[in-house]
Amino acid sequence: MKTHSAFPLPLLALAVGAFGIGVTEFVIMGVLVQVGASFGVSTSMAGLLISGYALGVVVGAPVLTILTGRWSHKRVLLALMAIFVIGNIGCAIAPTYGLMMLARIITAFAHGTFFGVGSVVATQLVAPNRRASAIAIMFTGLTVANILGVPFGTWIGQLAGWRVTFWIVAAIGLLAFGVIAWLVPRDAEGRPSSDLAADLRVIAKPAVLLGLATTTLGYAGVFAVFTYIAPLLTRVSGFGEAAISPILLLFGLGLVLGNLAGGRLADKALMPAIFGTLALLLVTLVASGPLLAFKTGAILTVAALGFAAFATVAPLQSWVMRNAQGAGESLASSFNIGAFNLGNAIGAWAGGVALDRLGLGSVTWVAALFPLAALAVAAAACLRATPRHHLQTRS
Repeated sequence: MKTHSAFPLPLLALAVGAFGIGVTEFVIMGVLVQVGASFGVSTSMAGLLISGYALGVVVGAPVLTILTGRWSHKRVLLALMAIFVIGNIGCAIAPTYGLMMLARIITAFAHGTFFGVGSVVATQLVAPNRRASAIAIMFTGLTVANILGVPFGTWIGQLAGWRVTFWIVAAIGLLAFGVIAWLVPRDAEGRPSSDLAADLRVIAKPAVLLGLATTTLGYAGVFAVFTYIAPLLTRVSGFGEAAISPILLLFGLGLVLGNLAGGRLADKALMPAIFGTLALLLVTLVASGPLLAFKTGAILTVAALGFAAFATVAPLQSWVMRNAQGAGESLASSFNIGAFNLGNAIGAWAGGVALDRLGLGSVTWVAALFPLAALAVAAAACLRATPRHHLQTRS
């Protein structure tokens, strides 16, 4: 499957799929009020559609990866985009809140496995020294979705109705299906990862579990703050509500730049990239406490948070995949996507607890505890691996 060119076209196909998934995951936040009104439920009840999606990612990633273990990677990707299209059409036509929730969960099932299997495919398309960058290029679709797709989808939803937004997202899914079918090369059917017991043994390896824990903790720190970024900007920094969207564009730009930078750093030196990006995230969260009190500082904080957040993605994804080399790589990769989403849920919950019990000003300090814990777990993983490395060197 390898092409070894600087930018293989199949990576573009994966990025298009990632773009569609990114839009469908986040665009509902912009039309949440309209969705709730349409079904006659409160905004907080409508917000559970976001939680349901996250749950679908966490559960669907390992389940679908296991069920499709004997399929070729290309066949899996095409099947996932078909599920994605069906799920978004279901959202567009859902007559009740319950069916809307079901459609969101179905759509989410495609998310984790797409990024998990897509990460494996991306690394097979390039030379070994560019694997992390290939993963980052695929994830660029997700970051661009936050800059372009989500604001456009929100605008369409406000102009023509939220159901039109989901029809457009379904059309993006069809486009992604087409470019994947056209550009992604065919690989062999009957992959060896079909042995469930062997796959689960790989996931149970301490190195893989520590990697998954690092991912979960790191991303919990991001969403502990980002979930409450609007009240932080209005009530702490003093911005008007109209300024939130333009400021969040800087967050999206930071995502794109951080994602690409993280991939390059991981290709040069994986473990230093992991420690460096997690340390950057920690410093950003610690500094955000005092900086958010000033408008200029708040703007810089939002951009830096976006950069630091996605600078960790390619290194963490590459680390888990490296520790699971061989049969369980696809499953471990999909589990790590679930770990990112589990971190999202934990971070949002922890930030909410801090907000209710300690006040809004405490959110950033509580958030900083998560990347600190992630650094500790990563350090423990390195210390655990060091004796084995010395033993192999002597032999």
